[in-house]
Amino acid sequence: AMEARVAVVCLCFSSLFAFIPNASAFTAALHRKSVGGRAAGQFWHITDLHLDPTYHLTKDPTKVCFSSMGRPAKHAGPYGDYLCDSPYNLIQSALTFMKDAKVQPSFMIWTGDSPPHVPVPKLSTKIVIDILHNMTQTIQQYFKDLQVFPTLGNHDYWPQDQLPVNVSEVYNAAADMWKQWLTSNARRTLQKGGFYTQVFNCNVTQQTLRIISLNTNLYYGPNKVTEGILDPAGQFAWLEDTLKRAQQNKERVYLIAHVPLGYLPDSMSTTAIREKDNERLLQILCKYSDVIDGQFFGHTHKDSIMVLLDNHGYPINSLFVAPAVTPQRRTLNGVTNNPGLRLYKYDTNDYTLLDFWQYYLNLTEANEEKRPDWKLEYIMTEAYGIKDVQPESLYDLTNQFIGLHSKKFQMYYDHYFVNYNISVRCVGLCKVKQICAIKYLDHAAYTNCILRGIE
Repeated sequence: AMEARVAVVCLCFSSLFAFIPNASAFTAALHRKSVGGRAAGQFWHITDLHLDPTYHLTKDPTKVCFSSMGRPAKHAGPYGDYLCDSPYNLIQSALTFMKDAKVQPSFMIWTGDSPPHVPVPKLSTKIVIDILHNMTQTIQQYFKDLQVFPTLGNHDYWPQDQLPVNVSEVYNAAADMWKQWLTSNARRTLQKGGFYTQVFNCNVTQQTLRIISLNTNLYYGPNKVTEGILDPAGQFAWLEDTLKRAQQNKERVYLIAHVPLGYLPDSMSTTAIREKDNERLLQILCKYSDVIDGQFFGHTHKDSIMVLLDNHGYPINSLFVAPAVTPQRRTLNGVTNNPGLRLYKYDTNDYTLLDFWQYYLNLTEANEEKRPDWKLEYIMTEAYGIKDVQPESLYDLTNQFIGLHSKKFQMYYDHYFVNYNISVRCVGLCKVKQICAIKYLDHAAYTNCILRGIE
């Protein structure tokens, strides 16, 4: 009875009349009720909110926010600063834009990280839970009846990164505050290990969509609690069992998590999670790739794609890393991202992913004009001239990136930072790391790609 009461049944058909200020060139594209002739639904993806409750405008730029770590936030305005995590105004502006957009989303995925980047002594378990509760309530206020599928990030714990393998105060608090969205069975595993699965019910198609919310923080390098454990919280076994049952029941699966699989595009030979756990996770996901229609992540704050290949080098899964709402950068003069939001399009018959619309806020302009003008940054299929976002299309696109003066690759790199600075060029080793990270998620193939370079 509880399962039936909590599960949300929604109308999947929806209009694609998105409200896009100053983006008239894209109006015709958005005024379609289908994508490629297929009936399309949509869902939002929001990630890495990183609220900094200390953010305030003051004459001393070193005192604007704790998250600047004493660095001077000289360009602070009502919607933030590139050296700070998100002020509440910025998060509210994002949710306002999403709410006012003329779309009817089927659901939302929220892939973690609500607290700010501050030293451990500045936070506590209570503060982390309070911030997580604040963000949960804020989303619920803007989207009272929308099904949300959340996942925990490495900062959604205290001390940060140390998410445990059993019951904890944070897991219990999350299960309680997310009871509007999650079934009792989902909340039970959330309490035990920070992960869950739940079916999304839709009255347009008989095809079942299963959401799997994975706690990849258990495999995160800085997590000392799980070091040396072969299967932290039994999540590998649980994932394989869940995917096996989904396969037997002919369900489709969306996998959501905070820390992504594969290699970090900015680093050399560095996996986002521990390498051994990355290899094991890849084995499981390759084995059940036929039921997985999409994998969605956050954590890096950047906009990137990956393509999972089978043992024969054939593309079998599309992976998407969405950019953060927070614009915070770690170094004084480094490159960071503008705040971003994403809307995915899917086939309402079988949940096949068709496209996505990436939105962004030019933070500098928003502060100067004292108005948050969220805009369409790009439509994936139209920007890159591909028919959809299926693995074959993304793999073919990545091969087009290889050309010496590939305009599509430079556009991809501009999008990587959410148009923060389009004068930054990525050539040589920078480009090799980006392309190898897209095409090769396992150690052997990635290492071979780096050694031989792009051809």
